[in-house]
Amino acid sequence: MLQVLLAEDHNIVRNGIRMLLETDQDINIAAEAVNGIEVLEYVASGQQVDVVLADINMPGMDGMMLLKEMKLLKPETYVMMLSMHDNEKYVAQAFTEGASGYLLKSVSADELIFSLKHVGTGGKYLCSELSIRMLDKLMLNGYHSVSDTKVSIEFSLREIEVLHLIAEGLTNNEMSEQLFISKRTVEGHRQSLIEKTGARNTAALIRYAVLNGVIQ
Repeated sequence: MLQVLLAEDHNIVRNGIRMLLETDQDINIAAEAVNGIEVLEYVASGQQVDVVLADINMPGMDGMMLLKEMKLLKPETYVMMLSMHDNEKYVAQAFTEGASGYLLKSVSADELIFSLKHVGTGGKYLCSELSIRMLDKLMLNGYHSVSDTKVSIEFSLREIEVLHLIAEGLTNNEMSEQLFISKRTVEGHRQSLIEKTGARNTAALIRYAVLNGVIQ
């Protein structure tokens, strides 16, 4: 039986995923965690874990940092990222850091279960939505490498989230509520984005992000 450690800081999301996985008799939820630190503590205790299914954005220690630590602590345990981020840059970063899989949170229950079993046998997995999108881009761009990017600026995952919400027209208060962070933190991320890109205003910031493929 595949032993899975589920790491997700939002209780409703984590409970929903657990209920889906519990429908399969070949998968057992060995443990649950709300951040990377709890994952490392459980793995270090010597309990069997075949696959860690981890949200890429968690407080305390996020998924990317967890990947680096798992490579040092227990490299034989597979880690699969579960994310709302569909930017190719973060997909590539996750696999570079040692992820065995990358799923969007919109993935179906069947694909989630299949991907866990596939990764559990040592395979790599990229969810079908991202695979098709990248294939379409390759064909559209004349088979140019998807790793090519115009952007040399490094954005944090939270900055990317804020950037997407800015593009959707949300106010600082609305972003604060949706991301479960303070308004002051949102304002800090917005200012950081403007400084990094050299944009003079929000419209210029969004234009920069679209032209450089940071958001679509």
